[in-house]
Amino acid sequence: MSDLQGKKVVVIGGCGHVGLPLGVKFALAGAETTLVDINKDSVDSVMNGNFPFLEHGGDEQLHLALRMGLKASTEKSVCAGADIMVFVIGTPVDEHLNPKLSDVLKIFDAYREFFTPELLVVMRSTLFPGTMEHLSERLKAQGIKTKLAFCPERVSQGYALDEIDSLPQIVSSFDEESFKSAYEVFRCLAPSVIRLTPLEAEMTKLMANSWRYLEFAIANQFYMIAEQSGIDFYRVFDAIRYDYPRASGYKAPGFAAGPCLFKDTMQLASFFNNQFYLGHSAMLVNEGLAEFTVAKVTNCLDGNLWGKTVGLLGMAFKPDNDDIRESLSFRVKKALEFAGANVIWHDPYLADSTDLDQVLTQSEAIIMCTPHKAYRTINFNCPVIDVWGVSGRPQLEVLPGTESVEKVRKVI
Repeated sequence: MSDLQGKKVVVIGGCGHVGLPLGVKFALAGAETTLVDINKDSVDSVMNGNFPFLEHGGDEQLHLALRMGLKASTEKSVCAGADIMVFVIGTPVDEHLNPKLSDVLKIFDAYREFFTPELLVVMRSTLFPGTMEHLSERLKAQGIKTKLAFCPERVSQGYALDEIDSLPQIVSSFDEESFKSAYEVFRCLAPSVIRLTPLEAEMTKLMANSWRYLEFAIANQFYMIAEQSGIDFYRVFDAIRYDYPRASGYKAPGFAAGPCLFKDTMQLASFFNNQFYLGHSAMLVNEGLAEFTVAKVTNCLDGNLWGKTVGLLGMAFKPDNDDIRESLSFRVKKALEFAGANVIWHDPYLADSTDLDQVLTQSEAIIMCTPHKAYRTINFNCPVIDVWGVSGRPQLEVLPGTESVEKVRKVI
């Protein structure tokens, strides 16, 4: 029997991309699980058995979780008597790229009436380093005793249900009682548990996402250097990687967007007193790629976009997903419109999309913003700006060398 069997679990922010997959897993593990969310449409969608966003295998597991008692509500009163309360509250950054701790504190404080010594409070989303210590001291100053742990999510968008089952879970706390309680929870879900201090755990999320952001920036910078010099980037890229093990991890270019990578890189920069120069440089490169593609399409259309029709393929921030949060496709769209272009767009995962055939036939040039699988076999009849290398990628010319000759001799 699972240690979660019969436990009352409440997930705050439970109908979002992080909270819902976790809530489903809690319910499937036997916990009496309730998802609390201020978005009524998302709550209704969940209770009707539908993920409000694209999650592979989501609806099937949600249906099973609902049969096992999973509930969703907009009322915070359902938190009364909970054994475990999970907060899915990320730390956003403001217009000055500084972390907005007030958002986390506001929501945390809104639920403190339900905090008891027996309750385990789990912080789940990315936190600015030192936030857990602040929350711990805040509770002490208010005379509130409760168990507190930080157990960050580490999953990929759209594959959370699979990765909760397969990835190690980091668990951190300030005291042994809190750690033991959190460990007993997450060992029921994850194949293994890694113990860290709260500050170490906070750093894991920021460092992991910043590392990915830097990797994309390197690829994007190389792409812009090559293309600006009249060199086909993908001929060089494929040549570097061909049968060369040391280049196997070489990232391909593309729009580095979404709700985490940029934000977490800026949080790490803020934590390091804005001396994370690699992070700031990566921001300039990755964000600047949008303007670079607009410049390329402008050159394709005789240096003037005014009155020209430009098609965009893909508006989600990553392939085969419906999430448009922080998508650079919209930055491209705004820049094109400001330059006087008529912009039409298609995305197979968005309901208000223009028909694909209309985009393909009416566009004088097309930008591949998001390389959904649906776009990989299209034969285009107009210029295409494709940072991702999906369309019209050149064939690498590889000729036989001594190894091939030796093989021929053996056959003869």
